[in-house]
Amino acid sequence: MRRALTSAMAIMLIAATGALALERSPIPKPRPEITKTQPALSRYRPPVFGPSADTPRPRPRPSGVVAVAPAPLVAVQVARGGVVKSPFPRPRPPRAQVVQAAVVTPAPTVAVTSGKVGKICGDKRIQGRKIAPIPGKLSGCGVSNPVEVFSVDGVALSTPSHMDCTTAKALKTWVVDGVKPTMKRLGGGVSSLQVAAHYSCRTRNHKAGAKISEHGKGKAIDISAINLKNGSSISVLKHWNSKAEGKLLKTIHAKACGPFGTVLGPDADKYHKDHFHFDTAKHGSGSYCR
Repeated sequence: MRRALTSAMAIMLIAATGALALERSPIPKPRPEITKTQPALSRYRPPVFGPSADTPRPRPRPSGVVAVAPAPLVAVQVARGGVVKSPFPRPRPPRAQVVQAAVVTPAPTVAVTSGKVGKICGDKRIQGRKIAPIPGKLSGCGVSNPVEVFSVDGVALSTPSHMDCTTAKALKTWVVDGVKPTMKRLGGGVSSLQVAAHYSCRTRNHKAGAKISEHGKGKAIDISAINLKNGSSISVLKHWNSKAEGKLLKTIHAKACGPFGTVLGPDADKYHKDHFHFDTAKHGSGSYCR
């Protein structure tokens, strides 16, 4: 009995001591209240490879077999907001056509037998050079002994001209006896002759079926103006009907009759309104001048 009482008292003492210890132990302070919302940590989401919501999906096929006409070939570009169509470039022409268009036929040239420019046709007042025979493209054309004339009696030709020596000598005579005495010192004197045409294998007045022109035989030259040293020019087209210059032109036109067998000007026909035509063709009754 006594032993049991002692055990009970010991248990009561231990319980009282534990309660006192709990009473005196510090109680942890409450945590401060969170006033700001902390951003949630984003979780890594691996990329998903596949059609997005914006990608247009194909329409469902019809249940039956439907014949559909072939659509025109176009390049289709898918973009947000719709489909954009761009036409294909037009096909290139066949290669043969391109090559043919690129081929350029060079103009026929006259071979030069002597590169030295000097006295020709046995006359030092005719300056030029000999050239190779000119073959004719048409029957009746061509020059067997042509020369290229640069100047006559110090008066230059605007274009080096091809002709035979008979025509070159006639041109020199006209300049010496007709042009220079008529123009005298007007505009400082004559500087050059404006050549409208010289050798050319063609028919008369370019008419189909007509006879071969004297131009195609190296026997003709066309002059459209007299150029003066001060830079001015007396033109057949502009000045033939003028008072002062027209008188000079009519005088040198008349002076060509004799050295040349044929002389044509604005009063001859519509083909010579803008130039003088001179050739050395022979006529039974003498020179033909109009």
